[in-house]
Amino acid sequence: MSNLLIKLRDKLDTMGPGVKVYDPAEEGAVIFDPREEERDYAKLPEVEVPETNRYGDPVDLIARSSDILEAPLPQDRPMHINDVPEAGCNPNRNKQHGFHFTADNCIGCHACEAACSEKNDNPAHIAFRNVGYVEGGSYPAYQRLNISMACNHCDNPVCLKGCPTRAYTKHAEYGAVLQDPDTCFGCGYCTWVCPYNAPQLDPIEGQVSKCNMCVDRLEVGLKPACVSACLGNALNFGVIENTPENREQAKVQIPGFPDPEITHPNIRFEQIKTLPDEMNRTDSMPIKYRQEEDGSYRTVVDEKNGKETFWNFKRLSSRENPLVIFTLATQAVIGAFTLLFLGSLLGLSDFGSLTGTAGYVGFTLLLLGAQAVVLFLSTLHLGKPLRFYRGFNNLKHSPLSREALGIALFAAGLGGHMFFSLLAVATDMTLFSALAVIFGFVAIAAGMVGLYFMHCIYRIKARPFWNHWQVLTSFYGTGLTLGAPLLGLYALVAGADSSLLTVLGGLTVVGLAIEGFGLWCHARYLNTESGEGSAAHYIQCTTFGKSYLGRNVLMIVSGLVAAAFAIGLLESGLIWLALSIVMAATALVGRALFYVLVIPTTMPGAFFWKNKGFEQHARDIGLAEMPQVGVVPDAH
Repeated sequence: MSNLLIKLRDKLDTMGPGVKVYDPAEEGAVIFDPREEERDYAKLPEVEVPETNRYGDPVDLIARSSDILEAPLPQDRPMHINDVPEAGCNPNRNKQHGFHFTADNCIGCHACEAACSEKNDNPAHIAFRNVGYVEGGSYPAYQRLNISMACNHCDNPVCLKGCPTRAYTKHAEYGAVLQDPDTCFGCGYCTWVCPYNAPQLDPIEGQVSKCNMCVDRLEVGLKPACVSACLGNALNFGVIENTPENREQAKVQIPGFPDPEITHPNIRFEQIKTLPDEMNRTDSMPIKYRQEEDGSYRTVVDEKNGKETFWNFKRLSSRENPLVIFTLATQAVIGAFTLLFLGSLLGLSDFGSLTGTAGYVGFTLLLLGAQAVVLFLSTLHLGKPLRFYRGFNNLKHSPLSREALGIALFAAGLGGHMFFSLLAVATDMTLFSALAVIFGFVAIAAGMVGLYFMHCIYRIKARPFWNHWQVLTSFYGTGLTLGAPLLGLYALVAGADSSLLTVLGGLTVVGLAIEGFGLWCHARYLNTESGEGSAAHYIQCTTFGKSYLGRNVLMIVSGLVAAAFAIGLLESGLIWLALSIVMAATALVGRALFYVLVIPTTMPGAFFWKNKGFEQHARDIGLAEMPQVGVVPDAH
């Protein structure tokens, strides 16, 4: 063993229990190589471990029963950190750890950000830890509250449950929620469901990465790099529910922090200094925080831009455009096939004249082709499209995996139905007709289930604008409002009797009524609530006010025209074609609004690309083209 290593080992002997250095000659590597002059503030203290946390869960993770936690394993199980097949010697390695943040001490120096990025070798546009702030009051009593935030390694990690590839694991060691970028295919769903902006989607690499709690440092008795680098002694770390030395509070909320009931995060706060009654964000979100009688802060709408309304058609386009097309087309295909199949099976009107012919096989082939195309487009939304097959890995928890399976089974059922329908037409055999019916039912059942889980994808507590049952009425309603007009166009091409348009007009009215009722209830709910959902509705009524109003007017007009078909006042194929085009345009605007309006419950940001106001400013003046400012294109 070299003299340097002997000197280092002797030095570490003075650091107390929980520290172990491995001999490279024997082990091949070290879990983490501490500095020779490691300071006391960087070392994990010996503490008494409480039995439970404030949510009633055991702090001892070996004793905790959970379907998201790895199975209880021996204390000395190795984590294979840095390819070392050894376990650390930290006596509390199987206890839930967490951060403690004293807001009064934070000076906004960003040393924690820098230390984290240096430790993890992050590029300029990725930061696992971010420092933002809220501010309030008036001169000379103007105050700023800095907030340092990273992954909170929650007891209920929604990122783990949402990830379709199972890239996340909550370990029995330290309670760390770790993510494997090599398993990730870059869908970004974890960035939607996390309330703290912890998972970071790299648009260049096309994959997500996040804070790993510096478990390699914990294994040798050191606190995470961000904590060790904090200049103001604002950040601390240890076994959860242990209030650090010289601290008075261990609260679970602070102004700007999302509802802890969403994930049960493992972070505690201290903030003693008196703050103004209202704290404002410094980014472009129309949100501020108002103090309640109990001292907590409630999120309310901040009408920064007044009541003026705009069209803003250009801003309706976003990186979610593939999802706009995918959801609308999938709902239209499922709706059209369901109406045609069930209508002919039940003997309704002239539906039977559209089936049992070569033209019917051609129409189902068209539907299957459209579904295949949009499925392909949806993979282009992924950072790593060739890994699309990993989307089925988390059927136990992820609505994304369940939706993918449902839509895949629908496509398979539709393909089987088309194949046996073709054989039935060619051979006139009863067996093939029966198989076609069976596969038709399989397709419809899978499609309905797929649409349900498609709606579940957006019922996200961290995105209150989406978290409403209106999403369900919208998705199923769109199946009628796009499926019925599409089926009507096929009927016109096939030369079916005009009486079929009467039935389809009525079905279109039903779909518009379902969708419109959901939208009305959603708007009514948002007008009486506060928070990010109401702020998104404020943007909908102002920044996109004219587009929003135009969509609603077109829905009403379309409903009146469809009703005229339903009662027999209209029979013109050209008018039906015009109605179909208007319905498609209306749905396109509505779905684009759905994606661009949502405001997540993320922590307030104030610097560079984390601040959407700055990001747009950087694009306007050309700073976005300079990688040193940390702004990269929002695409991959």
